[in-house]
Amino acid sequence: MVADFRRRFWVSLVLTIPIILTASIVQRFFGFTLTLPGDPWTRWVLSSVVFFYGGWPFLKGVVEELGRRQPGMMTLIALAITVAYVYSTAVVFGLPGKVFFWELASLIVVMLLGHWIEMRSVLGASRALEELVKLLPAEAHLVLPDGSEQDVPVAELTPGDRVRVRPGEKIPVDGVVLEGTSSVNEAMLTGESRPVEKGPGDQVIGGAVNGEGSLIVEVQRTGRDTYLSQVIDLVKQAQEARSRTQDLANRAAFWLTLIAVGGGLLTFITWLALGKELSFALERMVTVMVIACPHALGLAVPLVVAVSTALSAQNGLLIRDRTAFERGKDVSAVIFDKTGTLTEGRFGVTDIIALDTLSEEEVLRVAASLEQASEHPIARGIVETAQARGVRVEPASAFRAIPGKGGDGTAQRNRVRGGQPRLRAGTRASRG
Repeated sequence: MVADFRRRFWVSLVLTIPIILTASIVQRFFGFTLTLPGDPWTRWVLSSVVFFYGGWPFLKGVVEELGRRQPGMMTLIALAITVAYVYSTAVVFGLPGKVFFWELASLIVVMLLGHWIEMRSVLGASRALEELVKLLPAEAHLVLPDGSEQDVPVAELTPGDRVRVRPGEKIPVDGVVLEGTSSVNEAMLTGESRPVEKGPGDQVIGGAVNGEGSLIVEVQRTGRDTYLSQVIDLVKQAQEARSRTQDLANRAAFWLTLIAVGGGLLTFITWLALGKELSFALERMVTVMVIACPHALGLAVPLVVAVSTALSAQNGLLIRDRTAFERGKDVSAVIFDKTGTLTEGRFGVTDIIALDTLSEEEVLRVAASLEQASEHPIARGIVETAQARGVRVEPASAFRAIPGKGGDGTAQRNRVRGGQPRLRAGTRASRG
């Protein structure tokens, strides 16, 4: 739909330029004269293409709205462009009066632009859904009864199956850990920036990223029952829901349609009653009905939807309820239930407590040397802090990761362990 509206907009815009330049009111206003070969037939042909090709989405939309007995924006637009085209065509073929070709073409172009912008915003939201879907891997390592492993599509997994999740891989489905310990990054799903330690009996979420350990996970939920699928469904429902602003615009379009029809008929009857000719009264009626369709209404609402959606996506917000989102302007206080979601998701060193004869810089150098070989987010934070402070770091040797606890190795000619406070051996560099 985005490509279709874009194509119709550009084609209609190109054809509208000569239509506007040859309009008498435009030429009088800017003080120039331009005539197309074969005019007024040439303008009629160009306007016919704009009406049937560019205006097709609105002509199709009015049928759908009237079928639902809910006339709205499409009905208003279709009414205006149809009246303008039919009357102008009659004038070209001999009816006394003035043509409305430039009003017709400009209205279609502006409305196509508005709907194109709105479709682009919907596409952007759909891409957010695609990114959520990409969190799940396509295949999983199924553990067979004899202990061997086989790579199978995630869609073939059933509750009760056992899968192996190697270090650095994404967890394929919701389940419970049977064997192994590791730290799991669930930030993309829960907002918790700190990796969660997982061991036997702990629940894991499909789409989360496994850390340094290997896990055996028993499958509990698959397909649409998984946590990630439920999040995707919520986002999809939010995208399909119409906001209060859109509903208000539709109601305004409904009343404007009644006003346009009623005002046009009243104008026609009034001028006839005053003794004017039929052509005169008909021209005034068409003028009223065309003017009753505001260009701004068709452009303003899509722009608001597009801009609000884009800004929300850039700031990491998934809107579940557009109506609630609109009411956000009235919020005077925000209460957060956990501090982990109020961070940038990057770890660093806040304090260094040096023991024995070591200085703070030496503690940081030893810790960073050890953690250089680790992929843990806290380990990377220690290394980045050392680099930012200009501390010279030499990689540790014989590094060994201790799943769910930390790691050890040889750094600065000393055997060092880094991790949770319960890890103790000689010089200690704590990740806490």
